[in-house]
Amino acid sequence: MIVTLPEFFNNPSIIEIGGLRIQYYALTWILSAVFIYLFLKKHPVKKALGMSDELLNDLIFMYGLFFGAMLGGRVGYMLFYGLEQLLSNPFSLFFVWEGGLSFHGGLIGVILSIAIFSKLKGFGFWRLADMISLSIPIGLFLVRIGNFLNGELFGRPTDGSWGFIFPTDPFQLPRHPSQLYEGFYEGIFLFILMTLVQRKLTLAGGVLSGIFLISYGIGRFIIEFFRQPDWHLGFVVSELSMGQLLCVPMIILGIFIILKKRNETVS
Repeated sequence: MIVTLPEFFNNPSIIEIGGLRIQYYALTWILSAVFIYLFLKKHPVKKALGMSDELLNDLIFMYGLFFGAMLGGRVGYMLFYGLEQLLSNPFSLFFVWEGGLSFHGGLIGVILSIAIFSKLKGFGFWRLADMISLSIPIGLFLVRIGNFLNGELFGRPTDGSWGFIFPTDPFQLPRHPSQLYEGFYEGIFLFILMTLVQRKLTLAGGVLSGIFLISYGIGRFIIEFFRQPDWHLGFVVSELSMGQLLCVPMIILGIFIILKKRNETVS
């Protein structure tokens, strides 16, 4: 059964007063940080680190959400997907109302933020990175739901009965709901996987982060075959999208971390 989505799935706003709009997508980003904070606040890993609620709050909301995911995501998007626009108008980096956040840019931002936080607050970098890796799937799930509600980042055309017609699609074709595919894999599946690995195995610091990088990279690479490439970029190399190309160094980095850390003493 082909589902034709209503206009609601086109930049839906919770509140719209004059020029002020609070969108569901923005709400999913905020909820991501809130639920990640609540999850880690009660998690044994926080107690093992000896981290206070106040420091966790700073780590998640200021370092993780603002400086890491949002700032890094914006810079990453402009470098990976909007470089031509950035070079022609450097101030476009600050045109956040136009949208555009990159997961891979956000990931780099989060890594840098964790490094700065660990240096300033005296926590081990890899133990912090492993803690964040446990919780990232929560945010990924909610943000992908936001993508779906916004009618953005939809999939390639499909002949399957599960196709969705998005109001934002200029061709009005039945498409794969790739946002939901990503939400299930990046959110639900990776959360279960990371939780089971963390509980069942005794790993050296950093190995869990490596597992996340590899698992996400492989899953995202595969799902990209069902996702419509960005209109202004298309396929970057052969039949591969920019998202797939960015997953390759991510997977390689994950393998390198595991190989480097696997023989270290577990702390």
